[in-house]
This record gives sequence, C-alpha cells and structure tokens, in this order.
Amino acid sequence: MKVLILAGGLGTRLAEETDRIPKPMVEIGNRPILWHIMRHYGQAGFKEFVVALGYRGDVVKRFMLDYRALSYRNVKLDMATGDVELADGDEPLDWQVNLLETGLNTQTSGRVRRALSVIGNERFMLTYGDGVSDIALQELLAFHESHGKLVTISIVKAKSLFGHLRIEDNQITEFVEKPQELQGWINGGFMVMEPGVADYLGDDDMPLERSPFERLAQDGQMMAFRHHGFWQSMDSLRDKRLLETLWESGAAPWKTWE
Repeated sequence: MKVLILAGGLGTRLAEETDRIPKPMVEIGNRPILWHIMRHYGQAGFKEFVVALGYRGDVVKRFMLDYRALSYRNVKLDMATGDVELADGDEPLDWQVNLLETGLNTQTSGRVRRALSVIGNERFMLTYGDGVSDIALQELLAFHESHGKLVTISIVKAKSLFGHLRIEDNQITEFVEKPQELQGWINGGFMVMEPGVADYLGDDDMPLERSPFERLAQDGQMMAFRHHGFWQSMDSLRDKRLLETLWESGAAPWKTWE
C-alpha cells in the first residue's frame, strides 16, 4: 500500500527555517522530519511512498538522491575516473520513493488529486509532512477496513486547534477547519483513503480540509480513529525545540524503529 505525504507547503510560521528549505526538511536530530515520518511508516511495513512536492521540492529530491551515499561514514572517491567506494554505512532502507511535483501554490486537495495518477485505483495512506506520532498504523488500517467508509482520520486531543470534529459512534458528522471557539478532538493527520475520495476533491485552489472533508463528513463517509498516545506537529520554533529535546533525550516517543 502506498503512503502519500503532503510536503509542498510554505511553512510560513517556521520562516526562520523555511526561507531556505521546505518545512518537511526542517531537521530533528540532524534528520528531516520527513525522514522521521517515513521511518515510522517503514517500521509498520509501509514502504512505498509518494511525496507530493511544491515549495523547494529540489531540496527533498537532493536529500533522497544523496541519502544512500550520505549514510556511509567513509567514502573513497577516484577524482579521475569518478569511481566511488562506500564503507561502514547504515543498513540500506528498502523503500520505493516517488517524488512528485504537484505545483508551487497548489493546495492540499489539488496535491492529493494530482498524486492519484501515481497511486492508482487503490487504497492509500495519507499524512502531512510536519507531524510525528507513535500511532499504531496497522491498527489504523484495520479499523479503516472494518467500517467500509471512504476516509479514516486519526484524531488526537490537543490544546491547539487544527480542525474541530463532531463525532457520533466514531463517525465524523462535521468537520470544521480551525474554528477559534471550539475545543476537543482534532485532526491529527495519519489517514487512510479509498480511491473513491477522488469524487470529493476540488481544484488546485481548494484545501483538502475545507469543502472535501466537509462534504465527506456530511455524506457519512468519514470515520475517526482515536489516538491516545503521542502526537506533535511542528508549526513553530517552539515545537521544533520540543521535538529536538525529546530526540536528544534518547526516548523520543515517535521512534518506533531500531
């Protein structure tokens, strides 16, 4: 099953970092947060990735292209012939990664719609490129398979508001993006979708979290998977410092791999 990661946003609230690189490439422990997200999926058995690029997509491409070489501690290069010998490296990652340009100013709904041409007519995972969690991804998938709806969204309890959800018996009946007066369960990303979601996607100017999610909820096609464990988005330098501190402690809650 493919995992679609939305990695094309500008990340304006992290401008100190993102004036040079896209938000998913901001580093936690000398690795981009995108890498942390992919390691979590890979540990759970999901190793086919589609990364929807936009702002500074070249930085993501360069990291992925150079990743294997940079994971080796020792490199011997013959400058005359171009021959390279790599030694003392990390275990190679058995991932398949499709880096897909989806437009500089394309909104999230448009990025998903463009990625469907690569994903094909099959179920897929979807998440944002700026949040980490210890969510049990196989349990999320099993829950999705049990109810037969088009979309499952993992939901979390948090003080900050990223989309209020009204829920009845685990079915999302209303999706409201970032209302200031509401509190409770919010969209934590880490979603599962059926190919039929294509009927709800808007054009390049439409955020996924507006009309598409609102209509899916109204039609009874969106279910909630409650996650009670760790979840943290990286929307500010304060968030980045928190994640850095957790990583440096050696006990980062989202590190599910060895």
